[in-house]
Amino acid sequence: MAGKVFFSVTMSLDGFMAPEAVPVEDVFSPGGQNDPKVQRWMAKWSELQAWLLAQRWFRENLKLGEGGEEGLDNDVARATYERTGASVMGKRMFEAGELAWPEDAPFHTPVFVVTRTKRDPWERPGGTTFHFVNDGIESALLQAREAAGDRDVRIAGGAETIQEYLDTGLVDEFSVTLAPVLFGTGIRLFDRVDPDRLALAQTHTAASSRVTHLTYTPAKR
Repeated sequence: MAGKVFFSVTMSLDGFMAPEAVPVEDVFSPGGQNDPKVQRWMAKWSELQAWLLAQRWFRENLKLGEGGEEGLDNDVARATYERTGASVMGKRMFEAGELAWPEDAPFHTPVFVVTRTKRDPWERPGGTTFHFVNDGIESALLQAREAAGDRDVRIAGGAETIQEYLDTGLVDEFSVTLAPVLFGTGIRLFDRVDPDRLALAQTHTAASSRVTHLTYTPAKR
């Protein structure tokens, strides 16, 4: 049996899943670290993801050192990873990650990148291989499903890629981790989704002292 197609993101209380976009080469270059725009971006991103950065499982997976919190949030982070047999992402997320991820990229499964750039598969240590798909989101999903087997496919991001999959009815389930921060501006999760075509059913909710985890199943109206 094929697994589910899902996404899982952290969102600010006012609906943003990322700060306003800045050039990825600025964020991850030594010169860019002194740019006030980059500093604001990093501060906002760190505040949004503070719950995840503190978890023992996340720290171990990215080899950030020993220690970290255990409990509900740690279990959610681990379960998201363990259910994923393959991931799909857009070009922008890959380009940022290519600069930021360690050599042993944190996925440890096949990743399918939706892009117009033609490129041979890029194999990394630890089981992650990036495949570059040039013929659209449905083709990327089909290849990811085949690679994942009976495990789930995660639409990893960024926002535009998630919105495309959601708006075309290809997502079976999604989770939003609601963080108690306010951005005011930034990249909204649902900006390009047609609300007249989409109905949501809330299937699960759980809260820790840091964040609230909300799970939904989408359906066409």
